[in-house]
Amino acid sequence: MKKIFLTSLLFSFHICFSQVLKEKMKLSDCAMELTKQNVTYDPSYFSIDYPNGDVPSDKGVCTDVIIRAYRKMGIDLQKEVHVDMKSNFSVYPKIWGLKKTDKNIDHRRVPNLMTYFKRKGGEKPISKKAKDYLAGDIVCWNLGGAITHIGIVVDKKSTDGKRNLIVHNIGGGQVLEDCLFNHKIIGHYRYEK
Repeated sequence: MKKIFLTSLLFSFHICFSQVLKEKMKLSDCAMELTKQNVTYDPSYFSIDYPNGDVPSDKGVCTDVIIRAYRKMGIDLQKEVHVDMKSNFSVYPKIWGLKKTDKNIDHRRVPNLMTYFKRKGGEKPISKKAKDYLAGDIVCWNLGGAITHIGIVVDKKSTDGKRNLIVHNIGGGQVLEDCLFNHKIIGHYRYEK
């Protein structure tokens, strides 16, 4: 009887672990797919549809990589962030001097995404160990001063095999790079709705 119970328990654990692994890989795969699109870095303000609005498909910034990858998984961060900000505006950064939400831009700002992911229980510890950053994780950096940046950890490794690579847009379009520790990490998240 104990053997049957133990076998069932191990089988259940294996299935759960496999599902978690599958979810991790899914965001990574979506991010990798984005690197096939030709996108010009463009931080312009755009008036976009709501929900499921997007800037023109050949334009974007770092946050648009995150938004587009999650959208491929059926998660609309434009709507999710907007709804949360409407109900909890006081807990979001006031960097831009806004008095109310703006569904065209709120989800396209790194500090707002950081706040949203943290509020939804997605915050993970920041470390200097590459093994702590897994495919499907979101990483935020401070590039200097008040300039923030965001990217997705994918399941591809650096040339030396020590780090997972990042899909991001830091000015050269939606690209795959070995840049995990190039700047100070200020946020580490795993958001799974």
